[in-house]
This record gives sequence, C-alpha cells and structure tokens, in this order.
Amino acid sequence: MEMYLPIKHVHMLTAYITAFLFILRLVLDALGKTGWRQTPLRWLPHVNDTILLLMAVSLIALANLPVFGLPWLVIKIVLLFGYIIAGVFAMNLKRPKQVRVIAAVLALAQLLFIFHLAVAKPMLW
Repeated sequence: MEMYLPIKHVHMLTAYITAFLFILRLVLDALGKTGWRQTPLRWLPHVNDTILLLMAVSLIALANLPVFGLPWLVIKIVLLFGYIIAGVFAMNLKRPKQVRVIAAVLALAQLLFIFHLAVAKPMLW
C-alpha cells in the first residue's frame, strides 16, 4: 500500500497532461497549424495515455477495488471509451469541420465528467 499514493499522483498528473495535450492539439488544428502532426506531439499523447492507463490498473489492483461494484468507476470506463471514439473523430482531418467540432465538444464533455467522477466518486445507485 506504500506505493498507492505515488501511483495515484502519477495517475492524476498524466490525466491532466492528457487533457492539456488534447486541448493543445485541438487549438493547433483550429488555428490551421497542422504541422504538429509531424512532431512528437503526434505520438506523445499515446505514451502518456498508456502510462495513465497502467497507473489506473495499478490503483485498482493495489486498492483491491471491485471494478464492477463501483458505479462511478464503471461509468468512468464507459466514458473513457466514448472520449477515445470522439477524440478520434475530432482529430481526423478527413472529417467535415462540423463533425470534428461536435466530436471535440463531446470528447471534452466526457473528459470533464471523468474528472468529476474521479474527484466526487458519487454513490449513484
């Protein structure tokens, strides 16, 4: 259990980095600066998100949490998949701009709700 707190802090940090990198890439695309796609900014979020996911699984294992027994955690996982799907649509330059904007808003909304659930851990039912 002595590793729980450091892992939690890495998990939180990588979650903030995920949000920052997603918003940064959205802003760069909106400004027409798509050159970021030929830089480490193209793959860096994937490395960060891998660390984020590994820390999440580690926290669940260390705390011996019943994943499907905690509604807030189940909803976080479902929202994570929604965020990934919406994010893919938002980042795809081949999609119409209107679709990309809607997908970006949906991705950001899901990300905010994931953050809310992480902090509040509400008893939903």
